[in-house]
Amino acid sequence: MYAFLITLCQKNNMKILAILTIFIISSTFVFGELPIGEIPPKIVLEGDLGGRLDGTPWKSEELVSGKVIVLFYVDPDESDLNNHVSDALKAENFPLDKYGSVGVANMAATWLPNFAIKIKLKSKQEKHKSTVYVKDLEKILVKKWGLNDDDSDVMLFGKDGKVLYSVDGKFTDTQVKEIVKTVWDNL
Repeated sequence: MYAFLITLCQKNNMKILAILTIFIISSTFVFGELPIGEIPPKIVLEGDLGGRLDGTPWKSEELVSGKVIVLFYVDPDESDLNNHVSDALKAENFPLDKYGSVGVANMAATWLPNFAIKIKLKSKQEKHKSTVYVKDLEKILVKKWGLNDDDSDVMLFGKDGKVLYSVDGKFTDTQVKEIVKTVWDNL
C-alpha cells in the first residue's frame, strides 16, 4: 500500500494522494468498534438527547457498576440483526448480581416515528425487566464513541467500565462464542 502511495507521489498526482490519505485516516473513525481495554468518553443522555424510558437520564458512568455489562446500540431498522447474540447471552443465565444489560435505541437512525419505537421499547422492558432500555435521540453514541450509525453495535464492559469486547454489525457464530466466554471469564 505504501509503495502505491509513493508511486502516486512520484507521478505528481497530489489530488489522488490527498483523497486516499483522507480516506485512510477517516476509515479509522467510520468503523467504530470501541478500543479494547479502554473506558469510552463519558456520555449523559437526558432531555432532548434521550434517556431512560421513564424520562430519567442515563449516564455511561453506570457502566462502572461492579458488574459485567453488555450494551446493544441498535438502529431500530436493524433490531433483529443480532438477536442470536442476545438469545445466546440469555441462555447462559448469568447471575444478575454480576451481569447486566443495556439496550440503547439509536432513534435518529430510522424513519420510524419515535412514539412507535417507544411503544416497542416499553414492551421489551416489560419482558426483560433486568435490562435498562435507553433512547439516544441525537446519535450521541455515534458522535462521541464513534460507533457505526444505522447498524447494530454490541459492546461488553468489565466491572471497571473498560471495554472487553466490541463488534459492529452482525456477529458470526465464532464471535457469539467469544463474547459468551468473555462474560464468564470476567464475572
